[in-house]
Amino acid sequence: MNQEQKQQIATDTADGIYEAYPNLWERFGDKGYEHTVKDNHHHLDYLETAWELQSEQSFLDYAIWLETVLVSRNVETALIIDNFKRLIEIVPRYTETMQGGFMLGCLDRAVRLLELPQHKRS
Repeated sequence: MNQEQKQQIATDTADGIYEAYPNLWERFGDKGYEHTVKDNHHHLDYLETAWELQSEQSFLDYAIWLETVLVSRNVETALIIDNFKRLIEIVPRYTETMQGGFMLGCLDRAVRLLELPQHKRS
């Protein structure tokens, strides 16, 4: 993905989240929206790194770290899961088949991992 594609994915994802959860505007405002776009750039960077390393585990480790950071900032795990599910819908439009399939696998496994209670995540 090039930077323009990443920006489009990040913006489309943030737009979808803020449309589905309009209370986020009240909770986090414009800065929250901007952070959501920026966070999606990070998600995409980590997906690309996982692809280059051929390591789903590196993305799963990132997802767990991300949850720790965002929950400490009053962002629920359910919103991270929602974000990743939106990326599952959008990313294939911007990636070639093998890379896209790998990234979808990473996102799907991250969603399933984050849906588990923390004590069952090993």
